Amino acid sequence: MAHDLAIRGGTLATATETFKADIGIRNGRIATISEAITDATEVIDANNQIVMPGGIEAHCHIAQESGMGVMTSDDYQTGSISAAFGGNSSFVPFAAQKVGQSLAETMQTYNQRAAPKSVLDWSYHLILTDPTPDVLAELPVIFAKGITSFKVFMTYATRVSDGQFLDILSVAGRHGALTMVHAENHDMLDWMGRRLVEGGNVAPRYHAPSRPGLAETEAINRAISLARLAQAPLFIVHVSTLGGAELVANARLRGGQVWAETCPQYLFLTRDELDKPGMEGSKFICSPPLRDAPTQKALWQHVQAGSLSLVSSDHAPYRYDNTGKFNAGYDVNFRQIANGMPGIEMRLPLLFSEGVNKGRISLNKFVALSSTNAARIYGMLPRKGCLSIGADADIAIWDPDEKRVAGEMHDAMDYNPFAGIEVTGWPVTVLGRGQRIVEKGKLIAKPGAGQFIKRSQTDLTGRPGQSVPELEPDQNFGANLG
Repeated sequence: MAHDLAIRGGTLATATETFKADIGIRNGRIATISEAITDATEVIDANNQIVMPGGIEAHCHIAQESGMGVMTSDDYQTGSISAAFGGNSSFVPFAAQKVGQSLAETMQTYNQRAAPKSVLDWSYHLILTDPTPDVLAELPVIFAKGITSFKVFMTYATRVSDGQFLDILSVAGRHGALTMVHAENHDMLDWMGRRLVEGGNVAPRYHAPSRPGLAETEAINRAISLARLAQAPLFIVHVSTLGGAELVANARLRGGQVWAETCPQYLFLTRDELDKPGMEGSKFICSPPLRDAPTQKALWQHVQAGSLSLVSSDHAPYRYDNTGKFNAGYDVNFRQIANGMPGIEMRLPLLFSEGVNKGRISLNKFVALSSTNAARIYGMLPRKGCLSIGADADIAIWDPDEKRVAGEMHDAMDYNPFAGIEVTGWPVTVLGRGQRIVEKGKLIAKPGAGQFIKRSQTDLTGRPGQSVPELEPDQNFGANLG
């Protein structure tokens, strides 16, 4: 049978290999990988370009209200378009439960937001804010529908108690789901924030000391301990400290079912950005906050070593106006400014330019960090995140030599926190299920072209977990705690 499309002449890069070959696509899937494909109806010339799995953006906030009640500036149309121009072929935003809302109602709300607008294939991480017994009983139904990861907070008004966290982890572990956590000690943050504001320290720059690294380290240690007691897998989002990364590395060394990510802002920006004139520093308020240069170096080392499995954007777009950052007014202290930064389009170009081109990571490591690891952790392999026969033809074609200076993006934002950084290497064509989403700087796909991704459970291969003596019948006088 003839191929619908061939990508010819490119250098293929996977998470493990780099080689020259053509890719033949049929019915939206990869049908052939060979030295030469000559029977395709359409051809994309990829000479002098790199052909890799499309990026999977696994941490972004799209059409979602914040804890302060502020809606992100990006909906599923602008957010998915911006992600596509940044080399992504699918993404997994969050669906946030409201207090008193069932999980079925939450999913209905976000399906209505995503389905008519997304140009990318999509799934959700479900944010649990009201884990009542009825909600916990509903979780297996949600898992069966292909939502196999969800998130809890250890800070903010939406935080869960340690007891609630254990209940959630336990249900998740029994059904093969992955619990994600925003790990910062709430009381430490509140105590520091109040002290700073009461002392008249209210400018945006004080956001950094108000959220000390110790608060993250303590919470990550506690989250890992809770997950170990519950015998359940855990994913720690946006690690920003050396101490937090070391805790993850140590848990993984001992077989712990623990994964973690960091984000471009912690690899490429520092807390000095917060100390800009007037309220300009507000653009860089995110949580955890930006850290210092030595921490950047340490996080790079953990990315290189593999203790941090993903680099995700944590795209949380709030405009620099009264609809976003200054929703509570302009004459406010740092605690009242909307929390988050955009970055969905810059994630991969920055990582390619500063990582691959500067020798910090290999091209294969880039593919793992940008796509394959996310597919494995979030239950999308072998459909997504790889160049394999039968996989969806989700493919990004990169020009490794194209130079750009970061500027205006395709999101609905009015600023880019990475503006002015020179980037070498950029995605020029992105396919989703064999269809062009972006090609040569132009949007091809129409809103609503994306499809929901039904995901399976996390691949726990090689992660046996860590035993807890008190859970063993021969150590707990025969109690059955299953």
